Amino acid sequence: MRSEELIGELTAGLRPVRRMASPARQAGLWLGLAALAVGLAVLANGLRHDLQERMLMPQEVGQWLASVLAGVLAAVAAAMLARPDRSWRWVLLPVPALIGWFGSLGWGCLADLARLGPMAGQIGTSWGCLRFILAMGVPLAAVLFWLLRHAGPVRPMPVLLLGGLASAALCSAGLSLFHHLDAAVMVLLWHGGAMLLLVLAGALLGRPLVMRRQA
Repeated sequence: MRSEELIGELTAGLRPVRRMASPARQAGLWLGLAALAVGLAVLANGLRHDLQERMLMPQEVGQWLASVLAGVLAAVAAAMLARPDRSWRWVLLPVPALIGWFGSLGWGCLADLARLGPMAGQIGTSWGCLRFILAMGVPLAAVLFWLLRHAGPVRPMPVLLLGGLASAALCSAGLSLFHHLDAAVMVLLWHGGAMLLLVLAGALLGRPLVMRRQA
């Protein structure tokens, strides 16, 4: 067989491979979808009655901005880590925002202690926080994993963890706009606990997707 004939047989029926979208485009597409979904949920529930008052408190503003920033940076880091030519150091991208989130909550705890006294340490139940963050965050995390499905197997676990964090942080920021929690310790418990559960759920539920793709 001549070389030209062999090459013709090997290439018969092949189709051009569509170029994968850039990490910035993937992250931007998902962030736009997440902003739309969370925004519609906020509109459906209505803004909390004391939102303007709470946003005059520096710790409240810092907490909300840090939560949004953590979600945005986690989504970008997940998209970057899904590519083999990107450094593993992208995993550190959302860390400063997370530190800012915990720092603002600590500031809020001290402010609540000065304002409310021992009552600031009382912990109640708020299952609505848990339900909203999980119910809204799981589908958003699944969409992000689907967008990154072709590249995710490169570093599956960091991509899954960051995807869950991105969804949870943005859902937490949206929830704080319409759900009322007086004490920062309650926010830490219910928002932080729900975010942790969603990150773990994202790692467990998204693993079959990226492992199947790798296989």
